[in-house]
Amino acid sequence: MANSLQDLLNEQSAVDLLRNAKTGSYIYPVVPADFTNWIKEQRAWRDTAVLYDQTHHMDQVFLSGSDAINLISDTAINSVANFQVNMAKQYVPVSSVGAVIGDGILFREAEEEFTYVGRAPVTNWLMYQAEKGDYKNLDLRVDRRSPSRPYGAAVTRDLFRFQIQGPAAWDVINKLNGSEVEKLKFFRMSTMNIDGLTVRTLRHGMAGAPGLEIYGPYEHHGRVRDAILEAGAEFGLLPVGSRAYATNTLESGWIPSPLPGIYTGEAEKGYREWLGADAYEATAPLAGSFVSDNIEDYYVNPWEIGYGSFVKFDHDFIGRQALEAINPAQQRRKVTLEWNADDLKEIISSPLNVDGPNYKFFDLPLANYGASNYDQITDADGNVVGVSMFTGYTANERRGLSLATVDANVPDGAELTVTWGEPDGGTAKASVEPHEQKTVRAIVSPVPYSTVARESYQTGWRTNYA
Repeated sequence: MANSLQDLLNEQSAVDLLRNAKTGSYIYPVVPADFTNWIKEQRAWRDTAVLYDQTHHMDQVFLSGSDAINLISDTAINSVANFQVNMAKQYVPVSSVGAVIGDGILFREAEEEFTYVGRAPVTNWLMYQAEKGDYKNLDLRVDRRSPSRPYGAAVTRDLFRFQIQGPAAWDVINKLNGSEVEKLKFFRMSTMNIDGLTVRTLRHGMAGAPGLEIYGPYEHHGRVRDAILEAGAEFGLLPVGSRAYATNTLESGWIPSPLPGIYTGEAEKGYREWLGADAYEATAPLAGSFVSDNIEDYYVNPWEIGYGSFVKFDHDFIGRQALEAINPAQQRRKVTLEWNADDLKEIISSPLNVDGPNYKFFDLPLANYGASNYDQITDADGNVVGVSMFTGYTANERRGLSLATVDANVPDGAELTVTWGEPDGGTAKASVEPHEQKTVRAIVSPVPYSTVARESYQTGWRTNYA
């Protein structure tokens, strides 16, 4: 019986394990799919304001002690030289071969207190490195993402976590606070007042014009949420359900879930032996038309998905030597692909084809059917020039879009082809029905795709023009 990820890999290849995983699609727990209608909710973050409830779908790792900063420095491509209290960073660790493991937001709450918020691969990596390393003055505590429960049911979390975003966000925020809230620099932290409570804030942006992330003790979740909804009503604020929530990244440009680069190499063998056979890394489905027998072909380095500006060689960290050997100018770059409307219509209407063809179901507004998604991109000559990694539809642009990484020499404006659906009728994944593949024309476009986001965000990790 397999007890670890490594045990599973001793029995079958990583590609076969993950492409045929029976886990089902990645879900966002607790928060209902819709509060109103997903089209209204998408439009609200462009036109008025929205409330994202981020309380439930992410892990939280609480790090404290004088060695906490050492663990972070040892595992992050980011520099910690100017990481001050009341700042946050988009924290990115890589494996020994320089492959991205994941990413998330790292908050510096106090001199020796940090909180990581993000998905399981980075949580697991931090836990393992903390156990393996010589960090005598370190306390690490994990609060895992919530299990599936009805909204409002008893769920135990350490913190609630909301975001108020959209062009009217600051009107809502100032009304809640009872006075004007200072617009701090991006990823700076402070506090504000909501219904007599002092809550922590992070200047953030997920919907174009930056707003605030707000967090505090979970016992105040309902009270704070009700106050935000009441204050936001006059400004057209809508709560966003889990169905629309993830699609904001199609407009703003973050690729949420690359495959963690830990399945090969002697350096990570101990980690694979530490990970359970039921861990995320052993069960998260790998989906899409790009197929390779070599799992390393699914790895990405920081430059390929927009994190190149984070890489700083002012400290030693896991993967530094591998990243130093990379020429950034020769790496793939992150882009948005605008899908051809006529081709996408054929896919969306195919369930009505009695006699076929029947293409892979394109769910609206989020079409991903794996935890990590890799669809093959080819040029006019049939050469593979990249992979499409996050796919869906936005009512704000009235377009099907995907976030992708393409060869450095592919210019904006080029027409490429995305292959939608898996070969040979599909894999044995729980989320895959028998289907045929469909090629889709797609135009290489900027990241972020949204003009509002391009003009509002600082140059950096979301952009392909840093």
